[in-house]
Amino acid sequence: MKWQGRSWGTLGDSITAANGYQPLVSAVLGFSAVRNYGRGGCPMAAGGPTDEGATVNIGRKIDPGLDCITIFAGTNDYRLDKPLGEQDAKDPDSLTFTGAYRTLIEHILSQNPACRLNLWTPLQRNKDGYGIDHPNGLGHRLDDYAEAVRRLGRSYALPVLDLYAESGLNRLTLPAFTEDGLHPNPQGHARIASMAISFLERL
Repeated sequence: MKWQGRSWGTLGDSITAANGYQPLVSAVLGFSAVRNYGRGGCPMAAGGPTDEGATVNIGRKIDPGLDCITIFAGTNDYRLDKPLGEQDAKDPDSLTFTGAYRTLIEHILSQNPACRLNLWTPLQRNKDGYGIDHPNGLGHRLDDYAEAVRRLGRSYALPVLDLYAESGLNRLTLPAFTEDGLHPNPQGHARIASMAISFLERL
């Protein structure tokens, strides 16, 4: 059990803040400490009224000695019309999703190069008129943000848990696994945890 007695930090939005999947994962993998840095309603990108809780800003304040760190963000960037940004921009712009994500990855790895940093794509959703087929105000679909996460994983050689493509949560099953088409219910958190357990075990 490679994670027995180790520490795990989880960054993200309200799905992470709910603390639903973390206890299930920890019970199986044996983490001795789980620090939940989730902030409800907040995106990855900085700026605007959610700036204080933006994942990129919260991530700069996390424990620098964590053994495992998970970043699970994107659905609020899609919903709040955060620009995707340029994958290969010389200077990452924290006001964009990709720029903020790159800024956070590079900060974490510069402070804690030995940690096992891993990225999770957003889940599919169908809430408030925002589903997988609905472009946001900038013309981006949710999968564009998920694809940005996949590309970042390849660019930085970081493992990606593709919940968007592999969780089984879709427009047909969201009523069974979520409270409102977005936020997981106990069954939804159990589904996330089941995937996370096998994913983290292989890192």
